Amino acid sequence: MSTSGHHTPNKVVVIGGGYAGTLAANHLRMRADIDITVVNPRPQFVERIRLHQFAAGTGEATIDYGTLLGEGIRLVVDSATRIDTATRTVRLASGRALAYDYVIYAVGSTRAKPSSVPGAAEFAFEIAEFEYAQQLRATLEELPLDAPVTVVGGGLTGIEMAAELTEQGRKVTLVCGRTLAPSLSAPGRRYLAKWLSRHGVAVLEAAVVSEVRPDVVVFTDGTVRASALTIWAAGFGVPELAAASGLRTDTLGRLLTDETLTSVDDDHIVAAGDAAAPSDQPLRMSCYAAGPLGAQAANTVLSRIAGTEPAMIDLAFLGSCVSLGRHAGLRQFARKDDTAMNVYFGGRLGAAYKEMTCNFAVSRIRREAREPGSLTWAKGGPRPEQPTLAPREATSL
Repeated sequence: MSTSGHHTPNKVVVIGGGYAGTLAANHLRMRADIDITVVNPRPQFVERIRLHQFAAGTGEATIDYGTLLGEGIRLVVDSATRIDTATRTVRLASGRALAYDYVIYAVGSTRAKPSSVPGAAEFAFEIAEFEYAQQLRATLEELPLDAPVTVVGGGLTGIEMAAELTEQGRKVTLVCGRTLAPSLSAPGRRYLAKWLSRHGVAVLEAAVVSEVRPDVVVFTDGTVRASALTIWAAGFGVPELAAASGLRTDTLGRLLTDETLTSVDDDHIVAAGDAAAPSDQPLRMSCYAAGPLGAQAANTVLSRIAGTEPAMIDLAFLGSCVSLGRHAGLRQFARKDDTAMNVYFGGRLGAAYKEMTCNFAVSRIRREAREPGSLTWAKGGPRPEQPTLAPREATSL
């Protein structure tokens, strides 16, 4: 296929309709001769960073794709089961197959299956995906307010879930496994610890869960605590689509790419978001990184179609934020390499900042739909040094 032909548009299939995939699809519209298809298992966009609110019943977390995707983008509600690189088709669970010239692999992240902890998979609830959050929400609606709840995971997701529930008057224990909020600065962690303690959350910082039963959790030291409901919020995994397609991945299952986000195995597959592992040194899984990585992946595809050399990743982190119920939060500042600085603000200002961040994540997708190529982001973050190589030859289609 000629890259300049108007009668045979380049077909790009975006696998995953999250923050990275949706923005990438909109960004591709910078060029008119591209047929863009987004494959997503759900008919609505899920705001992952609001799932703790949704599960607790204090907010919603879905948006109609009609308000997010630009004109001409086709949405296929289905699940990709395999990328057939030999025939350049994406196989779907329904039995359909979508032909592609390029794939943007934006499958996102999922729950981390706690297979090493007996009973966790059977009896603990999760919030990493919408369907699990739905189950948790329904269970919480039936659970007496004074029933003991255990949240396993001392990262930002676990903290947000514990805070949301304690604000409702629930009896919550937060099990950290080592350190409360290890990604934050020491002053930021102290602020969170004080807020949680003041609101009645029992924080077990060094405790490690060894077993989950229907009505208790067991710790490695033999301690047993009552738990009418256990929520597992200890880390994330990724879908197995890349490995199932014969593509090389990192140890977690993220697609291995070079610094242009191109698969090390196939120039026609470009990754974005949580499921990308550029140079086997992935960026932090985050909504913050998803948008720029989506735009960068789209730019790589656009460069390959144009026959030019794609740019390498250039993204600097600025920090993170965490909500503490509906009336407080914390904004942690960071250096460009994502290491926390001893600077933060909390309280109502922190809550307002977190809400602004959630809204911005969606508004930048909508703006990209209106004005493809409009997204800007902070640059200058460190990346691994790359060997000096001769430029790849652009692949003609």
